[in-house]
Amino acid sequence: MIKDFEEIIAFITELEKLKAVERRIKVVNQSRYENSAEHSWQVAMLAMSLLPYAKSQLDEGKVIKMLLLHDVVEIDTGDKFAYDANHLDTENETLAAQRIFSLLPKTVGEPLLAIWMEFEHSSSPEALFAKGVDRVIPVMQNLQNEGGSWIEHGISAEQILSKNAGVENVNSELWSMIKAKVTALQAKGLIA
Repeated sequence: MIKDFEEIIAFITELEKLKAVERRIKVVNQSRYENSAEHSWQVAMLAMSLLPYAKSQLDEGKVIKMLLLHDVVEIDTGDKFAYDANHLDTENETLAAQRIFSLLPKTVGEPLLAIWMEFEHSSSPEALFAKGVDRVIPVMQNLQNEGGSWIEHGISAEQILSKNAGVENVNSELWSMIKAKVTALQAKGLIA
């Protein structure tokens, strides 16, 4: 059992590195870029808040686990900007997930890797919901920052709406609200 505890401590220590992974989006007050650990916590909190509005009954624990785990691979891969062409190249992320979860005892690490894979492959209603929620946070931040990183990187309203259409899997009314806010930002001339 001591060996298991040592492995768990090694895993948790490895997760410290997620705090140093800078994302390409600023926190709402625009004072700094957020890190991946902050993002994972915030998106899990958002999911808990949005689960009562889901289209169907979901396993809340699985959704929260997915969102707490989904970006641990960024310890090895760094953050990928959602609008980059190579954003969907997941081979390195899979290798990173295998390495990181292998730090844990097999009885703990293998189920967590399976949940991470389920999220990555959108292979369940929980994964589709979690992926949609994951898209809400950066949209909300950019809307609160009057275009924020969208302006900084020359991202158009069309790209924003296309990239974030998975929010529809969370709740169609939420997606309608977001689309209206993006369109309003475009009407102000802040994004193309």
